[in-house]
Amino acid sequence: MKRALTQVVRAAQDKKAEDIVVLDLASICSFTDHFVMCTGRSTRQVQAIADGIEERLRAHALRPVSIEGYSQGEWVLMDYLDFVVHILSPRAREFYDLERLWLGAKRVELGKPRTSRKSKSR
Repeated sequence: MKRALTQVVRAAQDKKAEDIVVLDLASICSFTDHFVMCTGRSTRQVQAIADGIEERLRAHALRPVSIEGYSQGEWVLMDYLDFVVHILSPRAREFYDLERLWLGAKRVELGKPRTSRKSKSR
């Protein structure tokens, strides 16, 4: 599970997703164990993040049970049963405030954020 979540986070980082959060819901939720949430700055970026995550996980033989909201690009929900990925526009993220809704969930740290090549070369 942790490996799949790490792949989701890396795929989102590769597409420049912002505010990536992983919540452990296993002890407080019956329909999934984890939420991964991130923000895309535009409809196109939200869709690109979803595409990147789906492609990365498909390479590891993981396919979503369902994907909702892709064509609108405001809030894409990708259900992988054990975890659900939420890719939201800034407006949708602020309005729905999933972190507040799931305040009882523990945050999961999946290692240090990756830095860009520009940062490493300086």
